[in-house]
Amino acid sequence: MTESAHEYTIEQRRTLLQHARASIRHGLDAGGPLLERPTPTDAALLIPRASFVTLHREARLRGCIGELEARYPLIESVAHNAWAAAFNDPRFPPLQDAEFASLDIHISVLSPSTPIDADSESALLAALRPGIDGIVLQQGSRRSTFLPQVWEQIPSPAAFLQQLRLKAGLPAHYDPGASYLRYTVEAFGAE
Repeated sequence: MTESAHEYTIEQRRTLLQHARASIRHGLDAGGPLLERPTPTDAALLIPRASFVTLHREARLRGCIGELEARYPLIESVAHNAWAAAFNDPRFPPLQDAEFASLDIHISVLSPSTPIDADSESALLAALRPGIDGIVLQQGSRRSTFLPQVWEQIPSPAAFLQQLRLKAGLPAHYDPGASYLRYTVEAFGAE
C-alpha cells in the first residue's frame, strides 16, 4: 500500500483525523485517551490495523507513537496513538493546551509486515525499496522501525539501515543475526 493506492476514502480519513484530534483534546481535558468510538462508525474503521500517529508543530516533529502489529480496531489504534504521541513520547514533554491549535496530525496505517530474505548487507540493500518500505529491525530483544516517510530525511539505503541500527541501540554495521521486515503505509494528514 503506497500513497498512490488509497484504501481509505476521504471521509474515512477525515473521521480518523478528527478522532485523533478529539483524543488529544480529551487528553488535555481529562488526562487520558478518548476510548469511545464515534457514531455512526464505518465498518472499515473497526478492522484491526496497526497505525502510527505523527504530530508536527510549526513544521517540527512534536511526537510520533504507534504499533507494528494490528491489535485493535483502527479507530481505537489511532485514538490511543494520537494521545500517546501527544503525552507519552519520551523525546518530548507532554503537550500543553497552548500548542493544541497549531498541531498538525498525520496518520500512517500499516500493512502487515513481511520478512526480507537477505543473507548479506549487499542483498539487504538491493531488496530495499526507498520511499516505499517501512523497515523493522529485530535482533534479540532489540527492535526499531522507520516509517517509509523517513526516506525523505535519509534517502541513502546504507545510511537508512545504519540509523535504524543505531536507533535500536545496536552497532551501525551489518550483523547476520538481525532480521528485517518490510511494510508499506497509507499516510495522510489534514487536507
